[in-house]
Amino acid sequence: MVIGAGVGGLVSALLLARQGIEVVVLERAPKVGGKMRQVDVAGRAIDAGPTVMTMRWVLEEIFSAAGTSLHAELTLRRAEILARHAWGEGPTLDLYANLDRSVEAISTFAGRAEGEGYRRFCAYTQRIYDTVQKPFLCSERPSLTSAMAAVGSLGIQGMLDIDGHRTLWKALGEFFQDARLRQLFGRYATYCGSSPFLAPATLNVIAQVERDGVYLVEGGMYRVAEALARVAERHGVTIRCGEHVTELVVASSRVAGVRLASGERLEADLVVHNGDPAALFQGMLGAQGKRALPAPAERSLSAVTWAFVAEARGAYPLTRHNVFFSKDYHEEFRDLISRGTLPREPTVYVCAQDRDDGDHAHPGPERFLCLVNAPARGDQRALTTSEIKQCETAAFSLLERAGLVFPPFAAPPVVTTPSEFDRMFPATGGALYGPASHGWRSPFVRAASRTKIPGLYLAGGAAHPGAGVPMAALSGRLCAKAVIEDLASTSRSRETVMRGGI
Repeated sequence: MVIGAGVGGLVSALLLARQGIEVVVLERAPKVGGKMRQVDVAGRAIDAGPTVMTMRWVLEEIFSAAGTSLHAELTLRRAEILARHAWGEGPTLDLYANLDRSVEAISTFAGRAEGEGYRRFCAYTQRIYDTVQKPFLCSERPSLTSAMAAVGSLGIQGMLDIDGHRTLWKALGEFFQDARLRQLFGRYATYCGSSPFLAPATLNVIAQVERDGVYLVEGGMYRVAEALARVAERHGVTIRCGEHVTELVVASSRVAGVRLASGERLEADLVVHNGDPAALFQGMLGAQGKRALPAPAERSLSAVTWAFVAEARGAYPLTRHNVFFSKDYHEEFRDLISRGTLPREPTVYVCAQDRDDGDHAHPGPERFLCLVNAPARGDQRALTTSEIKQCETAAFSLLERAGLVFPPFAAPPVVTTPSEFDRMFPATGGALYGPASHGWRSPFVRAASRTKIPGLYLAGGAAHPGAGVPMAALSGRLCAKAVIEDLASTSRSRETVMRGGI
């Protein structure tokens, strides 16, 4: 039984079914996908969740393990421009998949020394990635003990390569003197809902992940969720949407099934929870689930998003991924983290979903998703209409200063706040990335695949190894691996008992 049809849940379901295990997926929403969702505006579907696809190899390996291929299920095209960055009325800066093009762009933007600083930064992030990929991303969540053993095996240089002892912001000062570039690369901390002033420098690895490839999914990101569901069903997985699980049934100290809001009880030997682990701890699946894992750590950031259809005007040269930076990053994160408020001047991400990664004009109305970071307090207090309007005015004023202007919307945008995210993803307060990655201990606070309740497992972006589409998919694979290992161990134990009694 899998509770939740997000990416992690779908991956665990299809890999378990591939091993001949009967799997039922129960999803409260009308459609699969979890945070990978679409909304309808003016009759057009807009991706309102993840918009960036990286780590293509993860999906390649998962589809291969399921007996198919990524090429057979999805069409992906590598973007040449990773993102375009703007600071008010000044020049823009593109980062490219090609290292030399990025070096040249940065040199033109901020001087040759900064371009060479970027080249050194890339070598540094490559070392981090090479060090952490297998022992962390592709393996079970490390404990403090196992991590110390792994660090010891890496030697002094390996410990330095991980760079977990200083903040991401401080590390950036080693490579960039230009404050705009520190702001640009500091933004990678927000990819997992964290502050660059508190996150460990290890998270600079995200820059390497993007440089390895950002991909555009033909038909939109939601096609990934549809493909995973389609392959899962081909292997016999039953997906039931519109089913709300209200209780985890535990008997003789192990999982025995689930109970639905309708009162129906479904028996199951194993249950995968593809929701935020905090929901278990808070008792949202019954009192028994509260003992499954320890108290959750500090929440990551939430967001306010606007999904809309409009005709873009102005001098700003839109590409697929665009970032418009606030004037004062320190003050922005003081608002978000210290004060727990919406930033008075937010950094704004704009995904122009009908653009490729070039400068080609697009005739007529286009689909857009705009996002600003917000504190994850949606379960404590809903933002007022005035607060949302003030945030919208600040965000779109920043776009206008950079030359991107939108006329009045023909159809009302779909606005999603932390409170709406909390309703969709209970116990999160609207946090979109699980626990925050703050401090050197952050790799040890994410929940592992196994829980304290035998037969109960976890998958999803709030579990190890982290948030984002490929990481959630890896969590589903690690979860399936843990289930299969435990089943094999139980089978061997039974065989031993039987042999001993003959």
